[in-house]
Amino acid sequence: MLDFFTIFSKGGLVLWCFQGVSDSCTGPVNALIRSVLLQERGGNNSFTHEALTLKYKLDNQFELVFVVGFQKILTLTYVDKLIDDVHRLFRDKYRTEIQQQSALSLLNGTFDFQNDFLRLLREAEESSKVRAPTTMKKFEDSEKAKKPVRSMIETRGEKPKEKAKNSKKNKGAKKEGSDGPLATSKAVPAEKSGLPVGPENGIELSKEELIRRKREEFIQKHGRGMEKSSKSSKSDAPKEKGKKAPRVWALGGSVNKEVLDYSAPTANGAPEGAPPEDINLIRGTGSGRQLQDLDCSSSDDEGAAQHSTKPSATKGTLGGMFGMLKGLVGSKSLSREDMESVLDKMRDHLIAKNVAADIAVQLCESVANKLEGKVMGTFSSKYLPGPGSAWVGITHPRRPPRPPPFLLAVTSTVKLALQESLVQILQPQRRVDMLRDIMDAQRHQRPYVVTFCGVNGVGKSTNLAKISFWLLENGFSVLIAACDTFRAGAVEQLRTHTQRLRALHPPENHGGRAMVQLFEKGYGKDAAGIAMEAIAFARNQGFDVVLVDTAGRMQDNAPLMTALAKLITVNTPDLVLFVGEALVGNEAVDQLVKFNRALADHSMAQTPRLIDGIVLTKFDTIDDKVGAAISMTYITSKPIVFVGTGQTYCDLRSLNAKAVVAALMKA
Repeated sequence: MLDFFTIFSKGGLVLWCFQGVSDSCTGPVNALIRSVLLQERGGNNSFTHEALTLKYKLDNQFELVFVVGFQKILTLTYVDKLIDDVHRLFRDKYRTEIQQQSALSLLNGTFDFQNDFLRLLREAEESSKVRAPTTMKKFEDSEKAKKPVRSMIETRGEKPKEKAKNSKKNKGAKKEGSDGPLATSKAVPAEKSGLPVGPENGIELSKEELIRRKREEFIQKHGRGMEKSSKSSKSDAPKEKGKKAPRVWALGGSVNKEVLDYSAPTANGAPEGAPPEDINLIRGTGSGRQLQDLDCSSSDDEGAAQHSTKPSATKGTLGGMFGMLKGLVGSKSLSREDMESVLDKMRDHLIAKNVAADIAVQLCESVANKLEGKVMGTFSSKYLPGPGSAWVGITHPRRPPRPPPFLLAVTSTVKLALQESLVQILQPQRRVDMLRDIMDAQRHQRPYVVTFCGVNGVGKSTNLAKISFWLLENGFSVLIAACDTFRAGAVEQLRTHTQRLRALHPPENHGGRAMVQLFEKGYGKDAAGIAMEAIAFARNQGFDVVLVDTAGRMQDNAPLMTALAKLITVNTPDLVLFVGEALVGNEAVDQLVKFNRALADHSMAQTPRLIDGIVLTKFDTIDDKVGAAISMTYITSKPIVFVGTGQTYCDLRSLNAKAVVAALMKA
């Protein structure tokens, strides 16, 4: 049973809606729009929201979205067929209203689709019912049982029918191309032989044998008559030897008709040996192929004729060429077959740039769903070759042949759509603005708490120090909580960073107040308790920000992941940042997914606190292999807040989505 089925435009206008079990479809559809459609994550046509499963279909030609919702515990096999049938019928029925492409026409339009939808739903449900298994066919009902036994017997010296089919075809072709007497001479011995032939002698001939014998009889009857008629026609035609008189052409004035009259003397009003009617083809008056007249003009006239006809020919050629290209590209709607080769190359390119393989497939599928059915724009001059270059299909000695214009247009369209999707993915729905959130916490007179987590050796402590320097530069006081009580030297490393930062921002420059301080309790203590004490100390001392450093742990270590979930649940930080390095590529995706899942599984709260953002380190070591940023953002919808680009405190950047996509698309 369906919960709902709705049809709306990409502009947000609901054209028609069916309410089944569910009272309202607003919440699930809005979640689909926010999480899938706006984020360019349309690689899969299914979306799960709470207890519902939503399946959708995009119509890019008319900018429509078809969405059906049902309980995810149900297995409805007819949903895909239903949504295809509804899409086809609704588009064909209301094509005129939809093609006007104006919000006012859609609002004023009446889409009475209830009865049609119920009929399609009934048909889809009936087609999905379990059918009784078909009974096994008996031998008496098979085609083999209907064949007579005589047709299965092979006589000695006779080829089987399956093997003789090709040989009979070749023999038939040779007999058709051979002369009549030769064919009859070969056919006569078969007739004169004493073999019993025909059904009257008890032998049934196959279809091929009957056709062959009928052909032989026809050739035997009519072959010799045709040969005699052809020989008589050849002998009756007189043969003229040589030219009777030299032909004289006048350079100017009138031409003497008697000189040019080379017709034979007439007999009974008709010329003897009249030429056949096909001679009219020379002047174009016959019904056959027209031949051009002989050009006997002088060289000057020839040049003038060439100059006079050149512009018109060029104009006609260009006009026909542009008309052909306009018809080829301007009215062509994209299909999966048109984009398949381009998308395959794009997918391989993304994988080579360190994008996870399954994510690259989903990205290309999302682009295909976005472009399928869209009509290509008019033919642009950017797809035409420049001056001096070879046209499509014409080889050039120094350049390879250019691809067809439509392929160029498809490649450019797919590449542009992929770039837009990647930029949209790197700009997720939740934007992290730390400075604004810190000022909001100041108004409530409480510290803003940030917790760092990640695997071993990714640079958590170093990037914590970089963020501390960035906050100090913006005028906020920072308290660093040393909650890594496991790794040897972790507290000393943070103490050294604190001394360096205090030297850069001495208390004398801030009215005698220490802008950065370290809160530490040594090793072997409970990390969650140290973080709680640090937050209370920051509230009493008036610190603006608390940065909590945690121990590195592998995503598969359940006890350490439980301790991290406890720290986050007890202290409820304002921001949880996952620190991952860009060098590991697809491994960073696995780490991020498992950290997020472990926090949800080991949390004691009813609504567990998950990762809010990503700090991507060592970004300066990967050149243009920036695929890890796409993979991590796509799989979790979490924004990349900071990017580490070096070893100094100043080597901290915010992510520039367009620059990352440009590096990703670079060949």
